Amino acid sequence: MTTTVTTGARIRTLRLRNRLRLQDIADRCGFTKSLLSKIETGVVKPPVATLVGIAKALAVPVSSLLGEHDDGRTVVIRGAASSDHGMERTDKGYRFRLIAGERIDKAMQPFVFRARRGEIKPGSLRHEGEEFVFILSGTLQFRVGGASYSLAEGDGLYFDSGEDHDFTPTTAEATWLAVFHEPTSSPPRQRTSPGRRTRGAHIASPKPSRRSPT
Repeated sequence: MTTTVTTGARIRTLRLRNRLRLQDIADRCGFTKSLLSKIETGVVKPPVATLVGIAKALAVPVSSLLGEHDDGRTVVIRGAASSDHGMERTDKGYRFRLIAGERIDKAMQPFVFRARRGEIKPGSLRHEGEEFVFILSGTLQFRVGGASYSLAEGDGLYFDSGEDHDFTPTTAEATWLAVFHEPTSSPPRQRTSPGRRTRGAHIASPKPSRRSPT
């Protein structure tokens, strides 16, 4: 009989291997100790943004939390968005699949996301770095900060993922590619000049709609 190791169990294993307490991880990533405990025990199925923060706190790539193995530098992906098989579900209401997880050491973390209209729970997401989304099918209303964008098949959105963002499908189902990029922790961070404005969203041909209330 094969035992399936959950994402929460992998997080717990990595934490204990590094002799870290739940409070240590909570202090590093800003999530509560209670939430982290529920994630480890499988009570909560977190969104990818939360997994990215936990992975950073554990100093591992997010692919390590999802059970992927390093099989080489060049990875061929086939049919990543063709079915729901192998996709992980989240309590926020969407499903996702990590792409190219076979390559652990990579600068970008690509995912396929899929969501159905009416199933997404409201609530802002945010994680350090930048994000690019590209709609594969369906339509999506995507909010970044105080602006909302209508995205259809073939449209894209590039934004600073440290800004509050959220999304909801406006067709029965929507599927999109999301690529996460986090700044490396090696070089010292450059200070932002006083008064410098945060970069906003840059879109690749989507159609802006009315601004959403915040």
